[in-house]
Amino acid sequence: MAQNDDTKGTRLDVPQHLRYSQDHVWVDDSVSPAILGITDYAASQMGDIVFVDLPVVDTHVEAGDELLQVESAKAVEPVISPVAGTVRYVNREAEDDGAIVNDDPYGEGWLVKIDLDDENPDLMDADEYAAMIG
Repeated sequence: MAQNDDTKGTRLDVPQHLRYSQDHVWVDDSVSPAILGITDYAASQMGDIVFVDLPVVDTHVEAGDELLQVESAKAVEPVISPVAGTVRYVNREAEDDGAIVNDDPYGEGWLVKIDLDDENPDLMDADEYAAMIG
C-alpha cells in the first residue's frame, strides 16, 4: 500500500490495487461492475461528511460529468466521474450516514458501482496518485 503524509502529518492510505483520478476518486475496475468512491485524501480534506447525494440507478455518465455531491461541515463538493458508464448500484448506507465515507473510504464507504463503457479507463496507479497528493 502506498502511503503519503498530508500537511497535518497523518498517514493517508493509497491502496495499490485501486486506480485513481486527479479529482480524488478511486476506481476498483478489477470487479464488475466497477466500484467508485472518494479517496482518503479527499475525505480528510473535506472534514466530517454529513450527507451524500447519490445518483439514480441506471443513470449513464461520461468521464468528466458530475456523478454526485458530498456535503461536509466545510462545503458541498461535486464528485466528478473519472469513467463513463451506467450506475448499477448506490451505497444507501453512505447516503444515510456520511461518516462511513470518512471512516472507511475504501471499504464500507464506497459510493457507486458502475458498468464501465471503457474497460481501460485513463487513471493513475497508486504510486502516481501518492506522488500527486505529495
